[in-house]
Amino acid sequence: MIKQPAPFLFEHGDQAVILLHAYAGSANDVRMLARALERANYTVYGPQLTGHATGRPQDILEQGSPQQWWQDTQQAISFMRQKGYTKLSIFGLSLGGLFATMALENDPTLLGGGTFSSPVLASAHSHVAPMFIKLSQQQLQQQGLTTAEQAPALAALKPAVKAQLAAVTQFTTTEIAAHLDRLTKPFFIGQGGQDELIEATVAQRLRDRLLGQGTPVDFHWYADAGHVITVNTAHHQLEQDVLTYLKKINK
Repeated sequence: MIKQPAPFLFEHGDQAVILLHAYAGSANDVRMLARALERANYTVYGPQLTGHATGRPQDILEQGSPQQWWQDTQQAISFMRQKGYTKLSIFGLSLGGLFATMALENDPTLLGGGTFSSPVLASAHSHVAPMFIKLSQQQLQQQGLTTAEQAPALAALKPAVKAQLAAVTQFTTTEIAAHLDRLTKPFFIGQGGQDELIEATVAQRLRDRLLGQGTPVDFHWYADAGHVITVNTAHHQLEQDVLTYLKKINK
């Protein structure tokens, strides 16, 4: 049996941070960042979104949905509040950043947070679907399936992932991007300039939109980094930038 990634809770100081992972990812996406925050005396929770990290890529498509993942996000906030944490921030990588943004729009008691490589505003290009199929293929190989056995499973996944990503885009447009005016606290945006999955310029457009409406923005552009800035060449700098931001909002 291949051990699947698990959610984590690192309890330290009274200032707590929720980190949400990416589409087709797991809590492992944000574990390294969580450890850096923990070393700086933050309590960090990395939940797992429904359907993720089961070893079956189909579960993301069959169990997950934007509505379900929003529910997961609200449950994560509620879980931390029940544990007594009142100083709470929330960030997310890619898909996770969409729901972190929505949480900040809907919950004024959150201190702050933001996005890492998140397509909050619509863009013309996305390579998320092919990436999902590639990851799915790797998982099926790990399960010992031959190429011939993988073929029907992958063929079924292609239209399903396309439909789910379309639903995510629709949800983002109507439920998140339409309510950016609710963001009033300093908002963190981190983006790799060499993003291979989404258009990197989305981050700059989001920054400009927020600044235009008077929302303070803590913007960080990692020129040489790809999509997953929580683990790639940008991760050390990102950790420092998030810590600097947290110190500012936790005063």
